[in-house]
Parts: sequence; C-alpha cells; structure tokens
Amino acid sequence: MKKQVAALIAAILMTVSVGVAMLAIGGAAFFNPNGTAASNSPTQAASVSQNSNTNAAQAQDQAQIQQLQALVAQYQQRDQQYQQREQQYQQQLQQATSQVQQAQAQMQQVQMLLTALQQNGIITVTSDGRVFINR
Repeated sequence: MKKQVAALIAAILMTVSVGVAMLAIGGAAFFNPNGTAASNSPTQAASVSQNSNTNAAQAQDQAQIQQLQALVAQYQQRDQQYQQREQQYQQQLQQATSQVQQAQAQMQQVQMLLTALQQNGIITVTSDGRVFINR
C-alpha cells in the first residue's frame, strides 16, 4: 500500500508542477509587452480567410447575378420579337379574312347571276356542272 500512496503522491506532484508551469508560461505570454502583434494571431488569419472567402463568394454571386440579368434581357428581347411576329400574323390574318370575304361576295354575285340567267332561260346548267347557252 505504501507503493500506491507514493505513486499517487508522485502523480499529484507531477500534475501540479505541469499545471504551474503552464500557468507561468501563459501569464508571461499574456503580460509580455513585446509579444507578437494581433494581426499574426490565428484568429486574425481565420478572419482574413473568411473575408477572402466572403469576397470570393460575393464576386461569384455578382457574376451569377449578371448572367441572370443577361438571360432576362435575352428573354425580354425574344418576347418583343414574338409580340412583333404576332402582330404581323394578326395583320396577315385580317388581310386573308378580308380577301375571303371579298371572294365570298363575288361568289354570291356569280351564283345570283347564274340563277337569274337560268330563270330567264338564257343558260342551262346540267347536273355535272356543264353550262349551255340557249338560243
């Protein structure tokens, strides 16, 4: 049992001596006016690293924003082109509709003329569509 007590006392003395040495070194470093500058500390380096990462991320975000703005401008330009095409197609459709209406009116006039000529006995139209002039 004496050996165990001696070992315990030795372990406690070693732990205390290492702790005191650590406190002494830490206190000396803390109160040393000629110590290293704060800019060389690991926290400063981490802060600079974070700032550079943040700046890089911001630059990347800006580039992405510019790309998206360019895409939006492209889509707006395409939309304008499509609207212009639609207007052209609407005009063409109106012209075609007008032409169809004119053709229908002419067809009605021709049909009325043919009917009048048939009723007066001037022409005869057969069932197969042939027209004969009566004399």
